[in-house]
Amino acid sequence: MTSNKIISAVKKEGRTALTELESKKVLAEAGIACTDIKLAKTGKEAVAAAKKMGFPVVLKIVSPDILHKTDVGGVKLNLNSEDEVVRAFDEIVKAAKKHKPKANIEGVSVQPMAKPGIEVIIGMSKDQQFGPVLMFGLGGILVEVLKDVSFRIVPLTKRDAREMIKEIKGYPILQGYRGHEPANIETLEDILLKVSKFVESEPAIKELDINPIFAYKDGALALDARIILES
Repeated sequence: MTSNKIISAVKKEGRTALTELESKKVLAEAGIACTDIKLAKTGKEAVAAAKKMGFPVVLKIVSPDILHKTDVGGVKLNLNSEDEVVRAFDEIVKAAKKHKPKANIEGVSVQPMAKPGIEVIIGMSKDQQFGPVLMFGLGGILVEVLKDVSFRIVPLTKRDAREMIKEIKGYPILQGYRGHEPANIETLEDILLKVSKFVESEPAIKELDINPIFAYKDGALALDARIILES
């Protein structure tokens, strides 16, 4: 299903929030590398997906009514066996129903556990005057703690993308800090340009967050994503 069809289907259902599964499908079509993701509706399906991907895996709740999965106990990391996957599936669904009894729970996503990288975030929000504005910064919980981010108005040029990355105070971390491997800056520039092009072509998108993106010396991978449509 193309991004246009996914967005149209979500709007037809009267929703404004895409699930992580839907968001990653849309972003993958835009050329952004995302972790593999499979929807499981039962513990048995989750085990089958995990065995196909290979352990360890990550399980996350899939619901258009639950945007912050961690807050409701909807994420289980580093699962290394079939028994752990079945137990995590049951715990995730139970926790989600407890915190959001009326939530539409589509199932649980199964994803491979990505190797550690430098965490960055790319986001978009709409300004009433300037339209879509892109954000770049260090990702994970660091974005909330350090607030070390840069902004540019869409559409971006290659120069804009490079400047956004270099502007943040954490740029030395991306260059390889104290023996840690550097991030591939050109890959991050490319992702920024692809996100810019994507949001420019999809005016129905109100907000977008790709967080975290694991940046490596040889590429980058989006681990989580959230897209909100105009109401």
